[in-house]
Amino acid sequence: MEQPVLLSKPNTLTSKLSDYSQFGKMRLASLVVFSAAMAFLTAPGEINWFRFAMLILGGVLTTASANGFNQVIERDLDKLMDRTAGRPIPDGRMSAQEGLLAGFLFGISGVFILAYFLNFMSGMLGLLSILLYTMAYTPMKRRSPFAVFIGAIPGAIPPLLGWVAATGSFGLGAWLLFSIQFLWQFPHFWAIAWVLDEDYKKAGFKMLPTGERDKDSAFQALLYTFSLLPLGFMPYLIGMSGWLSVLIISAVSLYFLWLAFQLFIRCDLVAARKLMFGSFIYLPVVQIALVIDKI
Repeated sequence: MEQPVLLSKPNTLTSKLSDYSQFGKMRLASLVVFSAAMAFLTAPGEINWFRFAMLILGGVLTTASANGFNQVIERDLDKLMDRTAGRPIPDGRMSAQEGLLAGFLFGISGVFILAYFLNFMSGMLGLLSILLYTMAYTPMKRRSPFAVFIGAIPGAIPPLLGWVAATGSFGLGAWLLFSIQFLWQFPHFWAIAWVLDEDYKKAGFKMLPTGERDKDSAFQALLYTFSLLPLGFMPYLIGMSGWLSVLIISAVSLYFLWLAFQLFIRCDLVAARKLMFGSFIYLPVVQIALVIDKI
């Protein structure tokens, strides 16, 4: 009798690269590095394209390291959520030991590139973002909604890193870009948490400010979105940009605020999803507007 042929899942180079892309959350990493790149281009002085390339490479590696360590730590929790169960570690395509080694290699390489090819402060900012994300934000997610505040700190480091990489110092412009990205993360993450609330609760993550999809959570998202409106004028007031960026940033800030207001009024999934997508639009538009104004 003819024996059945057992087909195993192919472990090709393409599939392995895909796994590492998921492990490092490369789509998320590209958005993070985009913020650093825009800050680098916005910073005063001539653009050094070699340093710019090293910023991109170092930024991708450090971000992939933080994301990878996060997946190693949360591997058992990722199995419980629909959106993360297919990641390489919870799905069994990558061992925790391999993930830990990859995280260390990504992190060491990224910090070295930032410190050696740019400056020491850039390397330290890269290291700080890894440590805060993995050792503070990740364990706090199951304990308190305050985790979003903690996570917003490493989340706002990229523009600070980009400015320091370009200038070698912390200027007022750097802290302004940090502040914008810091405040933006609250309505951004709370909108995501609203949409994914049921999935997050499967793993015991407490992401919404009140723990529930209610008017209080929506109000806090509205409050932080409103705080971004006056910040849009600050680049002009400190001589960092001209009126063009003020007009663009004001327009996109009002649109973002309108979406947050709609969530506060309606408190439904549709409004939360619109706010989530609006947050994806807001930040790159602000950053691109500042670069255009410099040119």
